[in-house]
Amino acid sequence: MEYKRLGSTGLKVSRICFGTMTYGSKQWREWVLDEEEAQPFFRRAADLGINFFDTADMYSNGVSEEITGRAIRDLALGRDRVVIATKVFNPMSDDPNDQGLSRKHIFHSIDASLKRLGTDFVDLYQIHRFDYETPIEETLIALNDLIQAGKVRYIGASAMFAWQFMKMLATSDKLGVARFVSMQNYFNLVYREEEREMLPLCRAEEIGVIPFSPLARGFVAGNRRKEDRGDTVRAKTDDYSQRQYYRPQDFAVVENIAKVAAARGVSNAQVALAWVLQKPGITAPIIGASKLQHLDEAAEALSIRLDDAEMKTLEAAYEPRPIMAHS
Repeated sequence: MEYKRLGSTGLKVSRICFGTMTYGSKQWREWVLDEEEAQPFFRRAADLGINFFDTADMYSNGVSEEITGRAIRDLALGRDRVVIATKVFNPMSDDPNDQGLSRKHIFHSIDASLKRLGTDFVDLYQIHRFDYETPIEETLIALNDLIQAGKVRYIGASAMFAWQFMKMLATSDKLGVARFVSMQNYFNLVYREEEREMLPLCRAEEIGVIPFSPLARGFVAGNRRKEDRGDTVRAKTDDYSQRQYYRPQDFAVVENIAKVAAARGVSNAQVALAWVLQKPGITAPIIGASKLQHLDEAAEALSIRLDDAEMKTLEAAYEPRPIMAHS
C-alpha cells in the first residue's frame, strides 16, 4: 500500500480509501451487504494496508456507521492507526431540523455519529453537500467548534460547485477558523466535469481530493448492457446509475477502457482506477467493494502506470455532460 498526505495536512492516508456505503441494511438498498457479509471486507482492507475508512450518517440510516465502528474495533488495529471519515447533511428523520448544516444539526449529528461509530472522535468530518439555506458562517463556526471540542480532527467537503467551495474557503480565512482539508467529489472516466474547475482549485489551494465512484458505480467494468442493464443486483436495481450513464458515448468510453485492459492483461476496473490515481492532485479514490476481489484489484491498480498513449485512448471518447451529484 502507498500512503499520501491529505492535502496540506500532516495526516497520512492510504491511497485507496475504503468506502462503506455498501455495508448496512438491505432495507435501505437491495444491493447492500449486511454485517456478517461485510466483516471479511474490513479484514481484507486491513490486510492490504488500507488505513482510511469513509462512511456517512445517511448510509443505511446509520447502520453503516455502526458496522464500520464495530468492524474497526474487532480488527484491533488501534484507534490511532486508522483514519475514520464520516459525513453530515442529509435528512436522518422527518424532523425539519434533522438535516442540513445548521449549528443545531451539526452538533446533534456528530454526537450521534460518534455513538454509532463507538469512538470519541472522527478524523475527518465532511459536509455531504452544500446547504443553500444555512449561512456559511454558521456552518464553519460550528465545525470549528467541533475541532476545538476534540470531537473532530479535520474537516472536509463534498460535491458542490467550485465557486461554492472557494467561497467557503475564503470565509474560513476571513473568520480565522479551520479550513476544509479535503474534497470528496464525483470523478471517473465517464464523468470528468470536475477537471474544469474543482480539481484545479483543489490543487491551487492544497486540498486533498478523495473522489467517490471512481469506477462509475461499476459501469466501467463493462458488464452493463443497454437493453437490460446487466446481471448484478446493483446493475438491475440501481436507477441512479441508469439515469446517469447508459448514453452511447458512455459505452464508447468503456470500450476504450476494455481495449487498454485487454492489451495489459488486467481488468477494466484496474485500468479505470489507475487513470484516476494518475490524475494530478488525486489523493485517494474511494472504493466500495461488494466482492473481495474488488479490493485486491484496487490495491494492484497502484502499480499500474499508464503511458501517454493509453491515457489518450482512455480519454478520447469522452463528451461533456451536465453537472451531476451536487444535490
